[in-house]
Amino acid sequence: MTMEEIIGFVENLEGVLAVRPGPGDGSPEISWGDTFFFYAPDGVMPQATQPFATIVTKNQPGDERSRLDRPDTFRVNVAAGKEAFIDWTGHAPREPATDDDPGVTDAVIAHPVYGSVGWLAVVNPGRRTDAAVRELLRDAHHLARARHERRTGSMTSSR
Repeated sequence: MTMEEIIGFVENLEGVLAVRPGPGDGSPEISWGDTFFFYAPDGVMPQATQPFATIVTKNQPGDERSRLDRPDTFRVNVAAGKEAFIDWTGHAPREPATDDDPGVTDAVIAHPVYGSVGWLAVVNPGRRTDAAVRELLRDAHHLARARHERRTGSMTSSR
């Protein structure tokens, strides 16, 4: 899966706003080249909401072990929720994680920084994780939509 394939897939989900920071838009340079996915059915950047998924293209402070500085390397991060997190990792988000290699490619792992809050990650999704990444992204979108509906009291069309 390429970054563009993933971005296209997520943008085709109902109510998604994909934010792609870059030079001249006022965003911090460390975010340039990354993509942030929000459930925003009105197309307006939410002010008090975290993205439900991201794509990062470089090491972040405190996350150098992911080795995203390798050529053509990126990581998909997904707010998977507790149940999916347990299904994929075998433990609850707040429980101590195994010593996974956060730089391993084409494998679903606990996010190296945000795993404790139920985020999963995949570096360079490929043949082994293509279907899983799509399912995780659909499910994270569904969770984000449900949170939005609870906050706003609105109902949108079903999946």
